[in-house]
Amino acid sequence: MQLSELGPRICILGPSNSGKSTLAVAIGRKLGVNVVHLDQLHHVPQSDWQPRPAGEFLALHDQAIRAQQWVMEGNYSSCMPQRFRRATGVILLDVSTPTSLFRYMRRTLCGGQRIGALEGGRDSLKWGMIHYIALVTPWNRRRYAALYRQISLPKRCLSSVRAIRNCYEEWGLER
Repeated sequence: MQLSELGPRICILGPSNSGKSTLAVAIGRKLGVNVVHLDQLHHVPQSDWQPRPAGEFLALHDQAIRAQQWVMEGNYSSCMPQRFRRATGVILLDVSTPTSLFRYMRRTLCGGQRIGALEGGRDSLKWGMIHYIALVTPWNRRRYAALYRQISLPKRCLSSVRAIRNCYEEWGLER
């Protein structure tokens, strides 16, 4: 499938630390469209990942999906129905749980600013996040795979780091 077949409003789903933000930015740059990082809408800037009130997040989400073009990365299943009604294509990143854990550890221990980071926030090693990736992510991967199978939009599943790398090359994306 060619990138152009996904249309002007692309959702990128997948487990934590699977590469959604990096892929979204690469696609946004290639297509010249706005990139929306749902984590940035869901959390209060200048905080340690403090969630916004649910209504405030939903209002920001719904405002973002009204745009004519976007690449939106993140899951937040409570607002997936309205997002999918506006989307023209979906990409599912389905990397393994060990890969997600490794990437989380590397991100938090090696530091540096990352794509999709919370403005003014700092990634730090959190046992709650390790627990989430190790125990919740495997269930979420199955749930996202089932959801992906039901979606009738143009879609692409990238089920490994190698598949993601190959997709970058195939679509001429730059990291």
